[in-house]
Parts: sequence; structure tokens; C-alpha cells
Amino acid sequence: MIRKFFRKSSNKKQSRFDKFLEKYNLPKAYFATHRRAITRGLAIGAFWALIPMPMQMAGVMALTPFVKFNVPLAIAVVWLSNPLTYPIMFYVEYITGNFLLQQNGINHIELTMQWFSNNWDIITSALYTGAFFYATVVNGLMYVLTNYLWIRSVHKQRNKSKSKN
Repeated sequence: MIRKFFRKSSNKKQSRFDKFLEKYNLPKAYFATHRRAITRGLAIGAFWALIPMPMQMAGVMALTPFVKFNVPLAIAVVWLSNPLTYPIMFYVEYITGNFLLQQNGINHIELTMQWFSNNWDIITSALYTGAFFYATVVNGLMYVLTNYLWIRSVHKQRNKSKSKN
């Protein structure tokens, strides 16, 4: 099923897309819709989506010289983290970071610059520890799950075509 979705979307207007890539001299490997490119794109996008930093898309783009993956898909997955989901994500990452570092959380919170400057080290160490934990776990799960679903889809399609013959 997941394989069919990407295959159908990639076959539409292929010649216009190829002309676009040639016109702007973009490598086709960054727009590929095969299993490895899709699974890597989802995993990389999920990883950077969970890291609390500005311009997460720059993190995705920084990996393009080293890893071949579907870049538009990875950027789309990064957009899952947005200003509406940040408070929940950051809170869960902060709580998890405190648990992993075996720290107590901050009890009294003030929304002043002085308070933030005094507690910045405590907040960021716990936040980034939790963020890297979740980013690594979600990254791995996304890769394995997408790979599994893709391979299962291929086997299902092969069995279906064999039974018709």
C-alpha cells in the first residue's frame, strides 16, 4: 500500500518533472521514490523534527551530501513539528531528559529573562537529552516500520499477481 502510493505519485507527469530537474540541475537521487530513499527520508525528517532548534530544514539539507534520500519527503516530515506542537514536544522531552539524567525538574518557573538566564543550563541539558533520546528512538522506529511495510506491500502484490495467473 505504501509502495503503491509513492509509485503512483511518481509516475504522474514524469516528463515535466524530469525537465524541471534538468532545468535547475537538481540530482534525481534526492527525489527518488524507491524503498531506501523513502525510508531514509522519513527517518531523517523524523529525527530533525524532534530536535529543538531553529531552521530544522537546514539540518536535513546538511545531510544531503552524505546520504541519498528523498529530500522533499524529509522536509515535509520536519514540518510535523510546528509552533502548535512545540510546547507538548518540548515538555515531554524535558521531563524525559530529567528522568534520564536523574535530575529533579524545576519547581518554580518565572517568565523573566533573569530566571531563564539563571536556569538555562539546567533546562537545555535536560531538554536536549530528552530530544536526542526521542529523536533516535523515533528515527529507528520510523525506518524499521516503513521498511517493513514497504517489503510487506511488495510481497502482498507479488502474491496477488501469482494468484491471478
